[in-house]
Amino acid sequence: MPPGNTSVKVLVANLGSTSFKYRLFELPAEGGVEGGRELARGGVERIGAAQSRVYASLQASDGRPLESVLPVPDHAVALEAALGQLTAPGGPLGSVAELAAVGFKAVHGGRVSGVVRVTPDVLAAMEEMAAVAPAHNPPYVRAMRLLGERMPQVPLVAAFETGFHATIPPRNALYAVPSEWVDRHLVRRWGFHGASHRFVAERLMSLVPSRPLRAISCHLGGSSSVCWIRDGKSVGTSMGMSPQSGLPQNNRAGDFDPFALVHVAKATGRNFEDLLGELSGRSGLAGMSGTSGDMRDLEEAAAAGSERARTAIDVYVASIRHWLGAGIVELGGLDAIAFAGGIGENSPLTRAAVVAGLADLGIGIDPAANAATASGERSIGAASTRVAVWVIPTNEELIVARQARDLLADVKKGGA
Repeated sequence: MPPGNTSVKVLVANLGSTSFKYRLFELPAEGGVEGGRELARGGVERIGAAQSRVYASLQASDGRPLESVLPVPDHAVALEAALGQLTAPGGPLGSVAELAAVGFKAVHGGRVSGVVRVTPDVLAAMEEMAAVAPAHNPPYVRAMRLLGERMPQVPLVAAFETGFHATIPPRNALYAVPSEWVDRHLVRRWGFHGASHRFVAERLMSLVPSRPLRAISCHLGGSSSVCWIRDGKSVGTSMGMSPQSGLPQNNRAGDFDPFALVHVAKATGRNFEDLLGELSGRSGLAGMSGTSGDMRDLEEAAAAGSERARTAIDVYVASIRHWLGAGIVELGGLDAIAFAGGIGENSPLTRAAVVAGLADLGIGIDPAANAATASGERSIGAASTRVAVWVIPTNEELIVARQARDLLADVKKGGA
């Protein structure tokens, strides 16, 4: 931070069932979408195993990554191990008391959305939605509860992925189901990857002068979604009630006719839980192709002649293009497309396939710019076409850090 500016430090946690990743930010105390720097990043792998790997990269150190192997039985101990590295001599924290908050990129709170302090009611709301976010909600709830017990002095803030999609109009948010399903059981298109799409939306508002700005954000990675954005606000998204829906994912099926599940259950005698496990863990790109589901492996296998890998890629791209086309109709035209996520940022073949043949719609990419090995934020749009095309490496953790800071500032001012 520039000298004389008041700043706050926020630790952002990203949890898996056996992993804990974090990034530590220093942000201007006053809210806004600019400013902030990363002080450290790291995490813990293989939580619950006999030996876990604890690693970190600290900006204040000599540049060498820190790494140790020790037993880490749960996520609370994982955070304590990380804090031990952050508060070690020469680290970016003098003590835990310097943390303004720990922010969580929470997934699904159902009746609770937006940015909130973690309370028993928030945890209960997340538990209510565990069946539709089984890979995300349970580890977050366990970790939040443990951290709240062991570190009561540090505010915990949940920034729900669904919050960015609260602006989606009913025509794009509702399924054609009985209204009781919506009112009592919260069955609707919630949308996810909110932090990523919010970051992309903010960047596009800075990069593209058109107003109103009609944009489509393609967050493509192990988990993928498309979001339609008007002037920085979500108006539609491919994911629905659960993160298992929408585009084909790495190992999740994406959109799927529920009556096909009944058909397979009757034909095989398998129960729904077993079949749902296959749809959410052994399907998607991996299930179609017989590979790991990683796009790098798929592209390599397709180049070597694998028809299954080529078909998986084609199905994935066709689904992205389906949502791209629907977004153009909803927005009444298009001014910008952004690619983010591991595939969106690193796969020129995917980007080229998504926009292939769309010159008549004003969409095209520069082949040389698209194929270049440059990293970071960059324009890849063709000079001869009207729609801006960008690669924007997303920064979900920075978004969560800013949201946590702003929430606590509002509380301090009496605004919440």
